[in-house]
Amino acid sequence: MPVGTKLNGTLRRFIESQKVFFVATAAADGRVNLSPKGADTLRVIDDSHLRWLNLSGSGNETAGHIAQLNRITMMFCAFEGDALILRVYGTAKVIHPRDPSWHDSTANFPALAGSRQVFEITIDTVQTSCGTGVPYMPFQADRSETELLPYYEEMGPDGVEAYWRKKNMVTIDGFDTGLFDDGD
Repeated sequence: MPVGTKLNGTLRRFIESQKVFFVATAAADGRVNLSPKGADTLRVIDDSHLRWLNLSGSGNETAGHIAQLNRITMMFCAFEGDALILRVYGTAKVIHPRDPSWHDSTANFPALAGSRQVFEITIDTVQTSCGTGVPYMPFQADRSETELLPYYEEMGPDGVEAYWRKKNMVTIDGFDTGLFDDGD
């Protein structure tokens, strides 16, 4: 189980080829959150930084956890090709659509309906393991293109904001997600 502090070219290419990745966060108290992510929402910035465009969903646990305890783990698994598991440990900064750096942070992503936050991840540890226990699962299609994105496109910006206010303001443990700065 090799451990390092930075990505190398092989690991960068591995991340860039993944169709799905997993994000884990936790505050000091409460539940641990582990979520699968996909779509065209992840960029390798350099050997020590990742940028993840977070799309709207039924909860907003990651943002609430990062506000409480700034740590994040991302995991990438080879479901096709050579076996490999890559875990990236680090800290994250949350950027919201209201923030001045939003446009620069999203410039290298497609415009995706329901884009909610960007997480700027600073890597402190990189760990690989064999991954031979991960099953082969060939990629068939991206559900976000046929289900998730059309759902938020149909809502429109006002509907998405209303959805955020209803479902994304606090975590299931009651932590503020910072989505709005107006306290509403």
